Amino acid sequence: MPKKTEKKTLRVTLVKSPIGFPEPQKRTVKALGLHHMNQTIEHDDTPALRGMLKTVIHLLQIEE
Repeated sequence: MPKKTEKKTLRVTLVKSPIGFPEPQKRTVKALGLHHMNQTIEHDDTPALRGMLKTVIHLLQIEE
């Protein structure tokens, strides 16, 4: 019988505006679901999400 594991979630907060940064970074912030400063969202921890966060880490605050 496989073990049931809880999915890890990450709380992501937009702490710096993407204005003045390259367009791909702005689109990544939008794709994460962040639209306003200090907005916090929760996502399941996946490799795809980690890659997105890595590209805009300088704009975010991440809590596990």
